[in-house]
Amino acid sequence: MHRLAHTGGSAALLRWLATRLGGWTGVTDTTGVDRPGRTGAPELAVRAAAEMAARGARSAVLHGDGSAALLFALDERHALAAVLDLPHHPAAAALLADAAVPLALVLAAEEARLREERARLAESRAREAVLHLLMNGRVSTARQVAATLEPALPEPVRLYVIECRPGARSAVAAVCERLTGGRAWTVHCPVYVRHLIVLVPAEPAAGPGGSDHLAAALVELAGDCVVGVSAEAHLRQLPAAYGQAFHALAVARGRAGRHARFGPGPELELAALEAAADWAEALLAPLHGYEPRRPQDPGPQELRATAHAWLDFASYATRLLKIHRNTLATRIRLVEAVLGLDLARLADQAALSLALRLIPAGGRPPGLPAAVGATDLDGVLRHPDLVAWSRAHLGPLTGPGAPAGARETVRAWLRHDARLAPAAAELGLSLPGTRKRLTRVEELMERSLLRSPSARYDLWLAHRAEELDRAPDRGHSADGGRNAAKMDDHA
Repeated sequence: MHRLAHTGGSAALLRWLATRLGGWTGVTDTTGVDRPGRTGAPELAVRAAAEMAARGARSAVLHGDGSAALLFALDERHALAAVLDLPHHPAAAALLADAAVPLALVLAAEEARLREERARLAESRAREAVLHLLMNGRVSTARQVAATLEPALPEPVRLYVIECRPGARSAVAAVCERLTGGRAWTVHCPVYVRHLIVLVPAEPAAGPGGSDHLAAALVELAGDCVVGVSAEAHLRQLPAAYGQAFHALAVARGRAGRHARFGPGPELELAALEAAADWAEALLAPLHGYEPRRPQDPGPQELRATAHAWLDFASYATRLLKIHRNTLATRIRLVEAVLGLDLARLADQAALSLALRLIPAGGRPPGLPAAVGATDLDGVLRHPDLVAWSRAHLGPLTGPGAPAGARETVRAWLRHDARLAPAAAELGLSLPGTRKRLTRVEELMERSLLRSPSARYDLWLAHRAEELDRAPDRGHSADGGRNAAKMDDHA
């Protein structure tokens, strides 16, 4: 109707006036914005507002056919208006005049609250944009946007993912700021409505027994929340830090203390960087060189960000990217066509996930020499560094603490592209039974499997590397090209 939205006190007061006077009561715009039939204001009230503005008056009465419009100015743009049948209540004018002053105050307070809420929403979206830029490797741009906010982005950083009750994120963020002396950089997770992402300057965080002082304090003070904490990282490593904190969160859910730091273990990106850089660069080259046919079509950066978000969050990527699910599906099909992959297969998902993690949006990491690794994925996974990584990564599945059937359950789950129903059918288990086994594996490996971002890609790559190590001549790809991700499923 106009720039003022009637909520709470103003709406109640207008309803009371309408009931008391027995006619239409509302607020009209005296600048000519209102139009009869469009805003709900009767034509007589709109005409009276125009007359009052033209005469520069503070009140006006305009008679029509069997009715009258009574107006009293609220501010420079708005007037309280009532359209009443004739003869109207004799005290109508006095009642409206008396109501104009408190109504103007209530409306001013409501508009101030709306402005404050819009400011909070703008800041929240700006923080989300900074996080999105960091997750896509655009650190310099993220710093420029973050410079308008407080506090400054920490470097190096430790990332916390806090899972709390619905609607409690703002309160938990306030606790974080208090505990860190205002140095916490908080973002409401755009994907999971119960998650708060917090960036804290990296300091010695481990207490006795591997505890984390801030996480422990958060659990104690915020109440009913669970906290996962990453290792120390630089801003350019934030995607890996987020994955670490998310995996730690999966572990924390099963702990009495309700918080956990990312467990020690080999990092695939570190093990594979030199061995897989050439292969990853070749795989992504068609995507980085893609030229859209129309200006409005997504370019290579958008497609890359879409692929990364989809691999991490599946259908929830629409929340992160702020796009419709049909748009997401169309972009993923385009990525498949450009790269020659079938992203319905876990093998191709794992290959693309690894390549995106190794080669940032800006291209090959600086300082990495050219032609240092294999150009097909099987060749990469045969590298001694990757073989050692796979053994360490899979070790917990056969260690002394492994539950019965852990390795077989994981193999069946991977063989069926990380889908529970066919894996359960192969194992002869119920769906809840299979899920329960994988939940135990999550606790064992200290990695999230059933919730995205999931460690299923790394598990698939580790199993493939182990298989190739056991049978060196089996499944080797001789094409030497970027489509080496199209391999047999021997998980």
